[in-house]
Amino acid sequence: MFLIGEREIEYTLRRSAKARKASLSVTPKSFELLVPEQATESQIDAVLQRRRAWILEAVQHMQGRAKAQTRVYQFVSGAKIPYRGRMTKLMIEPFDGSLVEVSFRSGFQIRKPEELSPDSADAVIESALRLWLKRRVRDDARDFVRRHGERNGLKPRGIQIKDQKHMWGSCGQDRQINLNWHLIFAPKAVLEYAVVHEMCHLKHRHHEQEFWKLVGRILPDWEMRKVWLDKNEHLLGWEKVEPA
Repeated sequence: MFLIGEREIEYTLRRSAKARKASLSVTPKSFELLVPEQATESQIDAVLQRRRAWILEAVQHMQGRAKAQTRVYQFVSGAKIPYRGRMTKLMIEPFDGSLVEVSFRSGFQIRKPEELSPDSADAVIESALRLWLKRRVRDDARDFVRRHGERNGLKPRGIQIKDQKHMWGSCGQDRQINLNWHLIFAPKAVLEYAVVHEMCHLKHRHHEQEFWKLVGRILPDWEMRKVWLDKNEHLLGWEKVEPA
């Protein structure tokens, strides 16, 4: 068992003479740590402590997906996922690292540990992609706040990226803006509209005429962006992964 806070997470330790580095794979109920045959207990503990945040989020995600009985998508070279309003191709290649690495250059470049078992590859790749996409939403949202916030007298306390099931965003009484990470699947202009929409709630806690006037002053074409979101919201999710 590996203890994170008050939570115990079951894991399997496997030693391999072929392994050159420690690597992790996750299932809905546990995770496996593969280490070189000569790895010491202190080295193993150091890997677990260094990756504790990743382990917790990955295990929670896998458990949530299993509970919802969501089908497992095949994240392989040639498959496509929605990204910024377009279907974008994945290129996946093995390497000798310990964790999945994600980058973007005219498509998603994904490097997965060569020791990663086929049974857990989809789940681990999806988890890494999810983290990368959430960070991109957060970074883009912060850019939009910098672009539109101060000059319009709108200063949120912060931005949080969430798994919101029934809304694209919200603005709390604490002036915290919350955004649904699935907005990364929409065009960037639509994400900008969502950020501006919530920022305007800092001044107007309603959807009356004054609110929409403020939105329009910042984004004159806001209606077009809103229409796109209303018409295409059913497309914004993993459900639209296209096979290779």
